[in-house]
Amino acid sequence: MMTSAESSVLVFGGTSDARFICQILDDQRISYTLSVATAVGEALAGDIRGKIRVGRIDTDGIADWLVSHGVNWVIDASHPYAELLSQNITRACETVGVTLSRYQRRSELNDLEHPLLHKVASLQEACAVASQFGPRVLLTTGSKELAAYQQGLPGKTLLARVLPTSEVIAECEALGLGVDNIIAMRGPFTAQFNAATYEFCSPDVVITKESGAEGGYLDKVNPALERGIPCVVVTRPQPQVFGPELLESREDVSRRVTRWLQERK
Repeated sequence: MMTSAESSVLVFGGTSDARFICQILDDQRISYTLSVATAVGEALAGDIRGKIRVGRIDTDGIADWLVSHGVNWVIDASHPYAELLSQNITRACETVGVTLSRYQRRSELNDLEHPLLHKVASLQEACAVASQFGPRVLLTTGSKELAAYQQGLPGKTLLARVLPTSEVIAECEALGLGVDNIIAMRGPFTAQFNAATYEFCSPDVVITKESGAEGGYLDKVNPALERGIPCVVVTRPQPQVFGPELLESREDVSRRVTRWLQERK
C-alpha cells in the first residue's frame, strides 16, 4: 500500500490559487513539489511545507521530472493565459500516464455587460479596439506582452501596471517606458484603489484580462465604466474539449484531495 507520505504530487503555480492548493496538501501531510517559473513566484509561495522548483520547463522536461520523482498526480494551477505551459503539462502527463487536474478560478466574464465593455479573444483584437480611442492606454495585463502591445498600438502612450520587481522594471525600461509610464505594485486591488488609479492616470482606455474574483476582475472594470472609460477585456483561452479534470473552487480541490488519498490506500 502506498501512503500519502510516499506519494508525490506536482503543482504548477502561476497565480495566488496555487498557494491555497499547497496549504490544503500541507493540511493532509501530502508530499508535493510546487513548480514556478521565476524567483518572484517562489517568493509569493510563502511558507509552504512542500519543495519548490524554479525555472521554465518544456514538455520533455516535465515528463522527465514526473518519472524521476515518482509523481502520480499533477495539479495545473498555472496562469489561465499560460496556454503553452498548460499544453506542455497535458502532453507530458499523457506521455507518462500521470493523472492531471486543472485548477481554474470561476469566470466572471458573463456577470457584466456594458456598452463600453469590449470582450476580445486575443491581444491583436485588443489593440484593434483600443486604437479607436484616445492616446492614453492603461495596461493591467502584466509585463510579459508589453512589447507586443507596443507593436500593436503605435503612437499610443502606454501606461503599464506591473509587478514591483527589479527584473520587471528593467524590462519596462528596455522598452522605453519611463517613470511616467510605469505603475509598479502588486494586486489584486480594491475597486476604490482602482478608481483612484484611474483618476490619477486619466486613461482613455483600459486593457485587462479576465482574472476572476480572486484577481479583482469586476473591481478593475466597474470603476472604469463608472467614469466612462472604455475597457477591453482579453478573454481566457478556451479549454480543451477533452482536457484534464477541471477544479474551480477550494471545495473542488479539497474533495479531489480526499478522493486521491482514498485511491492511494
